[in-house]
Amino acid sequence: QLQLVESGGGSVQPGGSLRLSCTVSGFNLDTLAIGWFRQAPEKGRAGLSCNSYIGGTTNYLTSVTGRFTISRDNAKNTMYLQMNNLKPEDTAVYYCAVPNGYYYCSPRAGDMAYWGKGTLVTVSS
Repeated sequence: QLQLVESGGGSVQPGGSLRLSCTVSGFNLDTLAIGWFRQAPEKGRAGLSCNSYIGGTTNYLTSVTGRFTISRDNAKNTMYLQMNNLKPEDTAVYYCAVPNGYYYCSPRAGDMAYWGKGTLVTVSS
């Protein structure tokens, strides 16, 4: 069964960086689409970015464009989200997810079939 595990969250000061990891088991990452989402307190789950073998990378949230970069290491079955110049408004639980159908990206949380449990990122001085 396909499973996702996020790691790499933590507390950081504004302007700092973190790299989140999403390790996939039960399925080869090579052809999967993986999306990153986040959910801030009392807000809905928002799509940030997605990478697929078929379509490459698509960025959804303009407020993180240029600061967040998605990448993958197929040999490690792991997807990454490099986050630079973090701001307090980036504070949220971050999730990776696989869409229904496995191969095509979507910015909508409702289109996701598999989720990790999330990792908390706190940006505060």
